[in-house]
Amino acid sequence: MSNLSVNLGGLLMKNPVTTASGTFGFGLEFAPFVDLNRLGAIVVKGTTLAPREGNPTPRMAETPAGMLNAIGLQNPGIQGLIEEHLPPLQSINTPVIVNISGNTVEEYGQLAEIIERTEGIAAIEVNISCPNVKQGGIQFGTIPASAAAVTRSVRENTKKPVIVKLSPNVTDITEMAKAVVDAGADALALINTLLGMAIDIRTRRPVIANVFAGLSGPAVKPVALRMVYQVYKAVSVPLLGMGGISNADDAIEFIMAGATSIAVGTTNFTNPRATMDILEGIEAFCLREGVRDISEIIGAVHR
Repeated sequence: MSNLSVNLGGLLMKNPVTTASGTFGFGLEFAPFVDLNRLGAIVVKGTTLAPREGNPTPRMAETPAGMLNAIGLQNPGIQGLIEEHLPPLQSINTPVIVNISGNTVEEYGQLAEIIERTEGIAAIEVNISCPNVKQGGIQFGTIPASAAAVTRSVRENTKKPVIVKLSPNVTDITEMAKAVVDAGADALALINTLLGMAIDIRTRRPVIANVFAGLSGPAVKPVALRMVYQVYKAVSVPLLGMGGISNADDAIEFIMAGATSIAVGTTNFTNPRATMDILEGIEAFCLREGVRDISEIIGAVHR
């Protein structure tokens, strides 16, 4: 049996398979389909300081090779997460990663401070694809200085591993990666969704009420893979790769491009057992190819 354990910026995982935030609920929703104890980590639905109702509907739409979503971070808030959704996960032998979003740099720091003193949370994933309300709504993740400021605020308020999730909607993702690593990120997650839209030709209106939405699914995989490849060459911290991973071959491509671990997202909706299928596929690949340790193939395409 191959050793699949990995270290994602200080977070020890039994294998590289995780879940993409927002596609796996709070974890227990998938318990009828997935052995949660076998996952490398569970990344729960994104949380904010206060509860949010999310964007108006319609806020999801199917595309030929994926989906558009503009959910708007609907969630019960950090206290709701801690009091209602976190306790049931304590019996599971899998680390829990909490994805956080904020309206200001200060809010990110407050969230990190709360999480730091909360047991049962192994690491923080920082969503910087949020509008900065103090700078006219420009996304934190599109300006290196803003992304660094958010990262620094989180880093100063926690000793837990900090994983910063990068937006692909930038000119140079390596510039963003370097900025947040210099500000204290222990690992990077990439990519978040690409910005897209759809139009109903009968009503002559956008399909999504919010007009623009995040594109995910198989359509984004080549872009995500390219960005993982680029960022691996640019920084020295571990990467959590995601974007259109539908099967084990996809996951292995990301690992060979430089990802220490991978996250399964949109495909969870069409195949609730996807994480297990992918884990078993990685195990079978390693056995077939004589890979004794997963580290042998991390970044293999660069060697």
